[in-house]
Amino acid sequence: MPSEIFGINVFDDRVMRQRLPKEKYKELKQVIDYRLDLNRDLAEVVANAMKDWAISKGATHYTHWFQPLNGFTAEKHESFIRPMHDGGAIMEFSGKMLIKGESDASSFPSGGLRQTFEARGYTMWDPTSPAFLKEDKSGVTLCIPTAFCSWGGTALDEKTPLLRSVKAISNQSLRVLRQFGEYTVKNVKTNVGAEQEYFLIDADIYKHRMDLVLSGRTLFGAKPPKGQEMDDYYFGLISEKISPFMSELDEELWKMGVSAKTKHNEVAPCQHELAPIFSVENIAADQNQLIMETLDKLAARHGLKCLLHEKPFAYINGSGKHNNWNLATDTGLNLMNPGDNPYDNAKFLVFLCAVIKAIDVHAGLLRVSAASAGNDHRLGACEAPPAIISICLGEELTNVLKKISGDIGEDDVVVDDMKRLVDFGVPSLPMLYADASDRNRTSPFAFTGNKFEFRMIGSSMTISWANTILNTIVASVLDEFATRLENTTDFDNEITSIIADTYNNHGRVIFNGNGYSDEWVEEAVRRGLPNYKDTVECVKELISDKTIELFEKYEIYTAEEMHARYEITLEAYNKRRMIEAKTMVIMAEEQIYPAVNRYVMELADSVKVLEKVFDCTCAQKKKLKEYCSNIDRFQRSTDALKESIARIEEIHDEYEKAFKIKEEMLVIMDQLREASDELEQSTDLNQWPFPTYCEILYDIQA
Repeated sequence: MPSEIFGINVFDDRVMRQRLPKEKYKELKQVIDYRLDLNRDLAEVVANAMKDWAISKGATHYTHWFQPLNGFTAEKHESFIRPMHDGGAIMEFSGKMLIKGESDASSFPSGGLRQTFEARGYTMWDPTSPAFLKEDKSGVTLCIPTAFCSWGGTALDEKTPLLRSVKAISNQSLRVLRQFGEYTVKNVKTNVGAEQEYFLIDADIYKHRMDLVLSGRTLFGAKPPKGQEMDDYYFGLISEKISPFMSELDEELWKMGVSAKTKHNEVAPCQHELAPIFSVENIAADQNQLIMETLDKLAARHGLKCLLHEKPFAYINGSGKHNNWNLATDTGLNLMNPGDNPYDNAKFLVFLCAVIKAIDVHAGLLRVSAASAGNDHRLGACEAPPAIISICLGEELTNVLKKISGDIGEDDVVVDDMKRLVDFGVPSLPMLYADASDRNRTSPFAFTGNKFEFRMIGSSMTISWANTILNTIVASVLDEFATRLENTTDFDNEITSIIADTYNNHGRVIFNGNGYSDEWVEEAVRRGLPNYKDTVECVKELISDKTIELFEKYEIYTAEEMHARYEITLEAYNKRRMIEAKTMVIMAEEQIYPAVNRYVMELADSVKVLEKVFDCTCAQKKKLKEYCSNIDRFQRSTDALKESIARIEEIHDEYEKAFKIKEEMLVIMDQLREASDELEQSTDLNQWPFPTYCEILYDIQA
């Protein structure tokens, strides 16, 4: 039963209550709930209880589990064993070991914050995220979620800034709530539910695609006759090949306390989705990393390969990570949920306006939170939102803001407070209350009733980075609103003024229509909204004066840390693109060209044979001529790509290199792929050197 195994591998509240002395349990709960400092005496007691619990579950090692700036997680395993003088050994785990570990800080991306000879880095226990056990073929390991910083205290991970941003938004939210008379609230939490999309393909096929193995996506591949246009895969029957994998995935995640709730086939063939229930933000971020790790690990057990690249296949949907976000008090109040009375509605509208203004003022910064080489291929098509940042509120809520702002027009319909009943016209089906607004799949940032859904994050990306930015920009506006409310002598009028000012000055970011339409692109330009189409266009937002001032004010990042982020983003982009380009050259020269050369010789030989038998071989000669022409185009593009790689490798400035890759190298890569895909469509499938889209997506053998 799921209820019997859920959380059995987590050192959660149930275990702490059972294994810790009553007073120490209360003390630790205070540390966790109110993010207080952890003293050494308490750490010793917790460490001993945690060790005994882990060993009772079969653990022999522990690791400080952290999120360096490469998008993955990292862990160094240490055994509990301590040798004794008499030749025996004891199992030891002290408070010092729990609180702090040490790792090589120069071997992870640092953007210049660390030099090769500056190796010392520290991992520090995050008591707000529970420890858990990992089970695999190597045994059982106690994993302790930690932050990671350099010897000098500089953040080298995703968790540290996220925790700082959670503190910032809680502090500013409390200031606003105090003005509404909410004095029992002690902290405000950001809750996140991150949906995870992914592809599953046959592991043997994966091994025969060099591009998938080395770059995570198919660099070559002709369009198959059937894609997703029949809408037959979405929510379809989960195949018997995939179902055992999904069942084991659920069980593994449930054991580690991840509330995997929903699983289904997504729109594209071989694409699937998993969605957990909301968690407190830093726990949700840790659990999303666990989801990605577990997807990859379990897929291998089932003879499958999990692809988390944002666009592993052209012509069909890419994969995203829809980040559902809201604010809630420790008393259980969802601040993103409209209330039942004017008092609660006013409070809701103030927090709503804080989000609207934050998204408009810092649109470029939010855009860069979803920027990567992989996501550049995904955004703007096939159900992925466009690169233009906008908010979908729905007509009802938009018109409420218009009415308060005095901007209601004759064509605007203000819906009353009564919920609308939907009658399906079938007596046996119940009538249902409709939501206040429809869902908008083309909106990058949509209000969905009691939360916002940020749909731009790529499937392989950590959610920590985007949520750090989202928390910080909203905190900055709440700071401004709190100051206005604290200094006003007319509270009700100031609320109205805040709402009106927000809509009149930042309502341009609200768009409830089709984000894919050409009309919206033109309208966005008229509204003055930025349209950063790719990573290279938006990356400098990270080091703008406005961005650095924002993060320094709320002590999220220093200027030095932001410049490091900028360098890391560019380095990751450039390295990934260069891997893709070099892989294309290898595949072109060592796989595709030999195959098509053999096939063209067969065509030529067949023409010679036919000429001896028949007077006319026009069709065969025409095909041979066209095929040779495509080979020539293919070879020219291959040579051009090699030359482009050589030129770009001589560039030392990372931004200049990225710009050259985007403007020159990617264009040539597209030309090479086009030439190759034409050859694929006219070559004997038995001679094509690697699996085609039909084989990968539909298991159709040549």
